[in-house]
Amino acid sequence: MQIRELAVPDAWEITPVPWKDDRGLFLESFRHDRLAEATGRSFELRQANVSVSRRGVVRGIHFADTPPGQAKYVSVARGAGIDFIVDIRVGSPTFGTWDSVLLDADSRRSVFISEGLGHAFAALTDDATLTYLVSSTYNPAAEHDLNILDPDIGLVFPSELGEPVLSPKDLAAPSLAELLASGGLPDYAELRAYYAKATA
Repeated sequence: MQIRELAVPDAWEITPVPWKDDRGLFLESFRHDRLAEATGRSFELRQANVSVSRRGVVRGIHFADTPPGQAKYVSVARGAGIDFIVDIRVGSPTFGTWDSVLLDADSRRSVFISEGLGHAFAALTDDATLTYLVSSTYNPAAEHDLNILDPDIGLVFPSELGEPVLSPKDLAAPSLAELLASGGLPDYAELRAYYAKATA
């Protein structure tokens, strides 16, 4: 597999190499050793999730309290979507910036997102099936939302998708400025120390 760091530091794109023959194909979708080698840290799996979305649905931007936060290893098992990673870590050199990766069932590409980064997903097809392995179990009290339509972030969606379909919770989420003013965003320096403790 090929692993490259994204424009948002501490997030990586993983592209597997398939072996194909007349029976079909085989590939390694996750390898803890290769991930640790590329990222310099370990990833401890605590829960696996699946979401299915119709075309045009956008989920996010979501993040969890840190520490411990929630690192994510995200893939698409069916269909296609755009995965967005947003740097919401106060003090980060790339604070407020984002990157995106096309995830689809053809390439079987994945992304690894470190704790403290914001995450969102836009479904490009009906029945877009997102699978994600996470480093901590679900804790609703520690989960937070950032408005995906915040112009200060400026995420760009394909024009052919039309108006994003959002949950009421995501639609009512606060802006980046509001979260910054309330002290509700992760701290970059604290997270860098936390990542260092997870060294491979």
